[in-house]
Amino acid sequence: MSIELPSTIHRYFETETTNDTDSLSDLFSVEAVVIDEQKTYQGRDAIKVWKLEAKATTSYQVTPLEAEKAGEQYVVTGRVEGNFPGSPVQLRYFFTLRDDQIAALEIKP
Repeated sequence: MSIELPSTIHRYFETETTNDTDSLSDLFSVEAVVIDEQKTYQGRDAIKVWKLEAKATTSYQVTPLEAEKAGEQYVVTGRVEGNFPGSPVQLRYFFTLRDDQIAALEIKP
């Protein structure tokens, strides 16, 4: 079942297409946690470094395909295409929001 996503999540995917890591990190709460590729990044500074490193090593684009609400989380399935082995892939983005900010994000196959 598809749902309307909160604007914070829409903005997250919009910033994925740019190199504006300041705008992206501002979407996260001060103590937010990101888990990606089995690594954990906590806090805005670490999240900004995570995204800077990802953009520096890989050129990619994310296209959201579908979304659902599962308890307190929003789960977005996205198609990720780029210059990496196995492209394109579908990944699931598990967002937890608090006060219109991303408190947690886990990205997994």
